[in-house]
Amino acid sequence: MLIYTHKITPRLTYIFRHIFVRILNVPVDFTSKIEVFVAYNGLKMNYSKVPLGNELFVRSHDLLFEQGINDVDITISNWEADVPCFFNAGKKSAIPYDIFAASFYLISRYEEYLPHVQDQHERFSVQESLAFQHKFLKKPVIDIWSYKFLEVLQQKFPNYEFVPRQYNYISTFDVNQAFIYRSRGIVRTIGGFINDFFTLQWSAVIDRILVLFKLRKDPYDTYDKIVEIKKSHGVETVLFFLISSVSTFDNNISITKNNFRLLIKSMSDYVKIGLGASYFTMKKEDLLKKETKKLASIINTPVCRSRQHMLRNHLPETYQNLIDLEIDEEYSMGYSSHLGFRAGTCTPFYFYDLDFEIQTPLKIIPFAVSDTVLNTELKLSYKQAVLQVLDMCNEVKKVNGTFSTLFHNELLSDYGIWKGWSGFYEDVVELAKEQS
Repeated sequence: MLIYTHKITPRLTYIFRHIFVRILNVPVDFTSKIEVFVAYNGLKMNYSKVPLGNELFVRSHDLLFEQGINDVDITISNWEADVPCFFNAGKKSAIPYDIFAASFYLISRYEEYLPHVQDQHERFSVQESLAFQHKFLKKPVIDIWSYKFLEVLQQKFPNYEFVPRQYNYISTFDVNQAFIYRSRGIVRTIGGFINDFFTLQWSAVIDRILVLFKLRKDPYDTYDKIVEIKKSHGVETVLFFLISSVSTFDNNISITKNNFRLLIKSMSDYVKIGLGASYFTMKKEDLLKKETKKLASIINTPVCRSRQHMLRNHLPETYQNLIDLEIDEEYSMGYSSHLGFRAGTCTPFYFYDLDFEIQTPLKIIPFAVSDTVLNTELKLSYKQAVLQVLDMCNEVKKVNGTFSTLFHNELLSDYGIWKGWSGFYEDVVELAKEQS
């Protein structure tokens, strides 16, 4: 596909490559010379303010030709009744909206650079997002827009053979508490006993004793099950280990414990391993660097994947720090309180840095579903949660995207708030791996 535009900008090439190459599987090139465009005989499109003739024309919004952050006037309308969109393109345009500018607004997280109210953990609040306010958070609208545009392309170029991409599922786990009783140290163990005793949690007292005397497996030790399901269903699996010092918000096993280090090392033989970057790394590059080095020394390989604990992600600083540490993939793009597509897409994408106006090498893998959202935020039953996951998964399958989930090792424990949920993960995997 040759794109004619009056001005080739980093924003424009970035979003066109995401839509054409990553979503529609169509190679793309650019020109600002009319004579080159007119002489070209293949797929081509005019993205500018005025049409040149009878070519495929999409009227451009100004967003892709600007720099920096500006106030953007957005009016949400429906495209053919059921698909919300914005940036009206006018009657002469082949499609009613400039989906390229609209997609860039969402995927660059433009709205997170604008003034907004943060939640108690200094995160961008879902209530501040355009998708939540206009009720399209549960739809990967960028991918949906792209497939609607594909219909226009197929009508204009009926002889071109479009090859669809393949649907994919990625299962990710946060290991924020590797064990609930085991390897927690004398002080924390005694403190746990005292807390259980005075809160009359007698079953926890008994369980703790049985685990400490090795008469029962620690409830959160579910790693054999994770590996078993990974092997039996052929699912891509990533575990993010929180290895920070203990703090108010970081409560994992100490990395000095041999059992914890051996667990990480052994799991690296079966699944992909990533860093669960601790609470305070959001703005502290030195702490992030320290934790990255620790994990690398355990798995004896460079750390190339990360997720921020509690999804504390401050743009663009957090991502810039990860890039400096040569992290390749980041998995925090989602909300801790709601299901959905925070960046409007179910397709992994490269972070576009609005500070420097460049595409970076950091790949963002957005997730759509979290176990804690289903259980503790939405308070759904097991069956209700499965149906919610099925709905989200089907949205992704419709556009042959990447469905990614965020779960925790304790989900498979059948313990505490997860009592009765031990089979949930395998149910999700079977739904996700099922052919659409």
